[in-house]
Amino acid sequence: MLSTFGSILALLLGTAFLLTGSGLYGLLLPLRGQLEGFTPAALGLLGTAWAGGFIAGCLAGPRLVRRVGHVRAFAAFAATGAIVTLLSGMWIDIPAWLVMRAFNGFAMAGAFMVIESWLNERSTNETRGTIFGLYMMVTYIAITAGQMSVALGDVSTTILFMVTGILFCLALLPTAVSAAATPAPLADVSLQLRKLYINSPVAAIGCLLTGAANGAWGSLGPVYGAEIGISTFHIALMMSVPVIAGAAGQLPVGRLSDRTDRRFVLASAAFISALIGAAIFVTAPRTGSLVITMTAFYGLLSYTLYSVAVAHANDHAAPEDFAKVSSGLLLLYGVGTMIGPILAGTAMHLLRPESVFLVTALTHLSVAGYAVLRIRARAPVPPDEKEAFTTLPAERAATPQSAILDPRGEPEETDEEQPEEKGEESEPAH
Repeated sequence: MLSTFGSILALLLGTAFLLTGSGLYGLLLPLRGQLEGFTPAALGLLGTAWAGGFIAGCLAGPRLVRRVGHVRAFAAFAATGAIVTLLSGMWIDIPAWLVMRAFNGFAMAGAFMVIESWLNERSTNETRGTIFGLYMMVTYIAITAGQMSVALGDVSTTILFMVTGILFCLALLPTAVSAAATPAPLADVSLQLRKLYINSPVAAIGCLLTGAANGAWGSLGPVYGAEIGISTFHIALMMSVPVIAGAAGQLPVGRLSDRTDRRFVLASAAFISALIGAAIFVTAPRTGSLVITMTAFYGLLSYTLYSVAVAHANDHAAPEDFAKVSSGLLLLYGVGTMIGPILAGTAMHLLRPESVFLVTALTHLSVAGYAVLRIRARAPVPPDEKEAFTTLPAERAATPQSAILDPRGEPEETDEEQPEEKGEESEPAH
């Protein structure tokens, strides 16, 4: 057991550096852009570019890894992240930033796929759950550390861009000197929308809309904070605390969904998230402490929606299909994160900074409404037939390879035709 965890220490350390740099860069770029006078609509496109690059990396990354190997591919991805970050600090221009942000998303997807497949290779049936839990813990801690570190520097200079580049370079070292055996080649990823929707309409639509809401907030939250005049430290807290609150909220919400219809839990959490977003839009708080408190309550439930939706989808899927369903839903979530920043950026440009919450409120209300409609159309899964809820990362730093690492997933041994989806058999007549 100790030897197993010792062999993944280098991977987790590299993950920590990579996610810290990614968290810092994701917060630094919109803050610097707002300081330069770029419009919210333009800054929203940065989030869309990143999400588009990330999805492209999930789809094309496995081919590159198979061609050059895990270590070289990871080195190329991390180096690309460092180069892009440094160029962003040297070249302050929206069109250039859009291109570089897309390259950054592509590189981060490739790097995370290498790490997650490596962790999966080092896991056994006995250790998979523990390793998955450690990976989730490192994910949340590193992202939070990266976001909070923006308050330690001056966003108007290039220092923080250089620090981010150093973090990406540091991510190279643990894997470069590790003696751990490299894993098997990555499996190709595909997005099969029809099968995902047939398996679970609520999960498919819920992941798409949840991605739109989280993408809007994750990309334009820093711009909102800067435009209402709170300090950089408060902005960093405002972006970090909801993620921590969401991580804390996943366990009780997940356990509740294990005992009742997950769609009811999804609808309730989405509806309350919509109410909180609407309250922020209407009251327009301006003090840092009040903003942080209200956004913490927002994150407490909104960041649980994706995990509940995936758990509901897996309730209707055969065990051998868990990884395929979860990875497909993750890509669908990524498509949503491309849409959300465009909507929120446009709304903030036309109305006021709090309009980012108007967009999230309408999106979450749509999730709740659709879930309620589906409750009337399909019988719930009996509690004794449900799969146990598993915490999933609320942020976008996860790839389809993490679905295989999920303790419920089983690595696919062949690319042969999969059994018919359970969801197709369990759809009752109206």
